[in-house]
Amino acid sequence: MTNTATVPVRKGPVARRAKYGYIFAAPWMLGIMVFFLYPLLASIFYSMTDFNGVIMHGFVGIDNYINLFNDRVFGISIYNTLFYASLAVPAALIVGVSTALLINVATKLQGVYRVIAFLPTLVPGVAVALIWQWLLNGQFGIVNFWLWELGVQNPPSWFGSPTWAKPAMMIIAQWQIGTTLLTYFAGLNDIPKHYYEAAKIDGAGAFRSFRNITLPLLTPVIFFNLVMGIIAALQMFVLPFMISPDGTPANTMMFYAMYLYRNAFSFLRMGLASAMAWIMFVVIMSMTVFIYWSSSKWVHYMGD
Repeated sequence: MTNTATVPVRKGPVARRAKYGYIFAAPWMLGIMVFFLYPLLASIFYSMTDFNGVIMHGFVGIDNYINLFNDRVFGISIYNTLFYASLAVPAALIVGVSTALLINVATKLQGVYRVIAFLPTLVPGVAVALIWQWLLNGQFGIVNFWLWELGVQNPPSWFGSPTWAKPAMMIIAQWQIGTTLLTYFAGLNDIPKHYYEAAKIDGAGAFRSFRNITLPLLTPVIFFNLVMGIIAALQMFVLPFMISPDGTPANTMMFYAMYLYRNAFSFLRMGLASAMAWIMFVVIMSMTVFIYWSSSKWVHYMGD
């Protein structure tokens, strides 16, 4: 028999670097598992239990989901959230694109205009709620004061009116489009200038250039902001909670995330809140997948 000696395999520099990479990434990976993966999986289980955050009273299966769809306030919160999203998301797209086009005109004060447009984004949500509660106060708010001065005899009471509460929230949302504007600026500056020069030679005016060049080539940015806007609108919480913690008047301000919060921390129905969270996840994921699927029909990338 021939004896063969085992030769130890030496690890190369790439393998050694990979080992140190795993060591340095381990705290981050551990944090993901402890603070994200475990709560994610646990919430699936808790959504099928009678759990108050401390004590689990038993397994209830899909009863939490059935009870939610028999809950009147749950239905109201869905309606309020979808109604707000149907107003705020399209308005944000229109206002965002329009404002970006106006500010993107080359002037000496272009940088100043961009800073002014972005500044409201830096204001914390709590402060935004307090500011607009004063501005839109039905009795002594400055907005209603100017409406009176303009001849409006019965200006809306805004947050005190079931009719005007959600449109008021939509107005506030348009005030904080600074981050959205940055993406539109980037998209506009990415469009080659010679496209406009060729269109001008062909006799195209400003509107035709916008319709045939700017808007199609801006659709990737619009697609991104559409998805992010829908996610943000469906998760609206801070502003309505600060303005009306109990959802008044007549549950008009009871948004989905607010009702989820109340079930979890006011009523201590963590199982029910977990079920609400997963319903929200399924709805947002379904909308995102649908928009991504439809994007092939209306999103145009450079070179297509």
